[in-house]
Amino acid sequence: MKFPVRYFLLLLCALFTIRVDAGETEQPNFVVIFCDDLGYGDLGTYGSNKIRTPHIDSIAKEGMKFTDFYSSSPVCTPSRSSLMTGCYPRRIGMHEDFTGHWVLIPGSKRGLHPSELTMAESLKAVGYKTICIGKWHLGDQPEHLPTSHGFDEYFGIPYSNDMQSAGRGDPPLPLVEGTKVVEAPVDQSTLTRKYTQRALKFIEQNKEDPFFIYLPHTFPHLPLFASENFKGKSANGVYGDSVEEIDWSTGQILESLKKHNLTKKTLVIFTSDNGSNGRNGGSNAPLAGSKGSTMEGGMRVPMLVQWEGKINPGSVCHELATMMDLFPTFCTLANAPKPAQKIDGFDITNLLFEHPGSKSQYSEFYYFRRRQLQAIRSGHWKYHLPLEKTFPQWTSTNRTGKGRRGKLINLNDDITESVDLSNKYPEIVENFQKSAKIISNLIGNEGKAGSEQRPAKTLSASSVLRLD
Repeated sequence: MKFPVRYFLLLLCALFTIRVDAGETEQPNFVVIFCDDLGYGDLGTYGSNKIRTPHIDSIAKEGMKFTDFYSSSPVCTPSRSSLMTGCYPRRIGMHEDFTGHWVLIPGSKRGLHPSELTMAESLKAVGYKTICIGKWHLGDQPEHLPTSHGFDEYFGIPYSNDMQSAGRGDPPLPLVEGTKVVEAPVDQSTLTRKYTQRALKFIEQNKEDPFFIYLPHTFPHLPLFASENFKGKSANGVYGDSVEEIDWSTGQILESLKKHNLTKKTLVIFTSDNGSNGRNGGSNAPLAGSKGSTMEGGMRVPMLVQWEGKINPGSVCHELATMMDLFPTFCTLANAPKPAQKIDGFDITNLLFEHPGSKSQYSEFYYFRRRQLQAIRSGHWKYHLPLEKTFPQWTSTNRTGKGRRGKLINLNDDITESVDLSNKYPEIVENFQKSAKIISNLIGNEGKAGSEQRPAKTLSASSVLRLD
C-alpha cells in the first residue's frame, strides 16, 4: 500500500506544531452532522412547530446556536467542497460541473483535487481516526472518494439520492463501503438507521483515540424516505418523518458520547449544506428564498454547537460565520497543520468560547451561485448585484434568466429582502461594486477565471459504480 507523500509532509509539519508536554490540552473529538437541504426554519429551536426535534434542540440548550451561519453555496457539491477545504468553491474549481449540471453527477470525471488539503487529512496527520458516513458528492471515481481525501473509512452514497437516471446511464443508487459497492439499489428507507449504527460502532471502536466523524445525511433531500418506525408519524408529512428520524439519530450519537464519557472531549456540530427547496414541507422561515438562490433562505442555515465544559449552555451567536470556518477552527483545537495554500475561512474559537469583544472576521461575504457572483454581505448590509443574465436561470425572484436590477438590503430591518435602499445609500452601493470587481479578479466570476483560482481534478476517463 502506497502512503501519499503529502501525508509525510503533514506529519513532519505536525512534529513542529504539536506540543507534547504534560500540560498540553487533550485533542478533542469532532462530530459533524450535516443534513442535506434542511431549512433554517425546520428545527424547533429555530421556530418550527410542525417537526419534533428534541435531541437536535438539546444541542442548542446545552451549547450554542448561530443565527447568521452560512453555506458557501445554495447547492450540494460546492458547499461540501467548502466544508472540506475552507475555501469558496470558485477558488478550488468546485463551483460547477461544466457539463450543464449544477453539481457532480454519476460518472463525472471531475472531483476535489488531491492537492487540496482536507480537514480529514489534517486531523489524520496528528493521530485522528476518521470516517465519512453518508452522502459525499465530491466525485464518485475511486480517486475522488473519501478514502482518497483523508478518511480511514467510508460508508454511504457517493452523490444525491435522486441521481438514478436510466436515460443518462446512471447505475442503481449504490451504497459504498470504502470504494466497493455493497448494495444497489440501496433501500433508502434504511439509510438513516444504517448511518447511525455505523457511527455508534465507530465511537465504540475509537473511544480511546481522538476521532473525527463526518456524517452527511442523505435527507431531507428529495426523494424523501423514513424507516417504518418513523414513517407517517410526523405532523409534517414524509418530510417531517425524515427529519424526525435524523433527530433520533442525533440523539443516539449524543447518548453514545455520554455512555463512553466523551461529552467533555467532543465538539458536536449540527448544520445543513444549504437551505430547503421549500417543497414537501421544508421551511426557511423567516428568511426569503430557497435552495438554489442567493437569497438568505438559500444559503443561511441552522448551526448548533455543543462541547460540555467549553461552550456555555444556551448561548447564542449573532456574528456572521460560515462552514468554511470549521476547518481552520478544528486545526486550532487539534493543533493540526493548516493548509499551505490560501483559504477563505477563519478560526472561530473566539466566537465559540465567547471571548470578550469577539466579532466576525468577515469584512465581506460573497454569495456565488454556480459560476456567478450574485450578492455580497458586509455587516448588516447586503447588495444583490445587477445582472444582465442570471446563471442558472433559476432564482427566487427571476426564473427567466433575462437579468435583474441591483438591490441594497438592510438585513437588520428587512430579513425578507424586499426593500431596496440603493437610491438612499449610493455610496454603499458604489463600495459594493468595487468589491465585486476585486473578488472577481481574484477567484473569478461567470466564465472568467481569477488570478488565485485553483483547478478541480479532471480524470481522463470515468466509470460508474456498480454492484459486483
